Amino acid sequence: MSGLTLIIGNKNYSSWSLRPWVFMKHYHIEFAEKRVPLFTATTAAELAEYGSGSKVPVLKDSELIVWDSLAILEYVSEKFLQGKGWPHNENARAVARSVSAEMHSSFTNVRNELPMNCRKNFTNIKLSAEAKNEIERIKTIWRTCRTQYAAEGEWLFGKYSIADAMYAPIALRFHGYNIPLEGIEAEYVESVLKQPCINEWIEAGKIEKEIIAEDEI
Repeated sequence: MSGLTLIIGNKNYSSWSLRPWVFMKHYHIEFAEKRVPLFTATTAAELAEYGSGSKVPVLKDSELIVWDSLAILEYVSEKFLQGKGWPHNENARAVARSVSAEMHSSFTNVRNELPMNCRKNFTNIKLSAEAKNEIERIKTIWRTCRTQYAAEGEWLFGKYSIADAMYAPIALRFHGYNIPLEGIEAEYVESVLKQPCINEWIEAGKIEKEIIAEDEI
């Protein structure tokens, strides 16, 4: 065991927790897992020791505590993968950072109107014009990355990267809400869904008992 502990929220709902979890699983980086159910009477107290503002995920590496999904992904890439979490090519690396940062800071309407929920399959969801525009933007990002940078494999930049971990919850949302996809975008979602670690996460989420009502649509 590497001495790493990843503190996560509910697997059924916590899209931010999924990102570093799937990245480390994909690269076979060993870690212990501590699950803290969100929005309960004890959540804040259980997370208080990590100094993360009562948010997940948090990575504990001996005495070091790192929080925020993107910061955790970069730390893991630097310490355990010699930076391989980003593409080797300079231009591809710059684009990968750009699309990851955009995922980190944008798509508020998709997050709010399509909350992650591994247990359910939704149909006939009514989306705002803003959410529809964000979906089209995400599809454009995937199509552009796959067309320009993915000659070496099935992922956004060929080899699996931080960008793929950042967009993994979006792929699950698009699948779970039956968002119409075709061509490159549909193939990309299929690549995400066939990952063994993604299936492990989904199955664990399905058997959780906690309910977050606002994410049940």
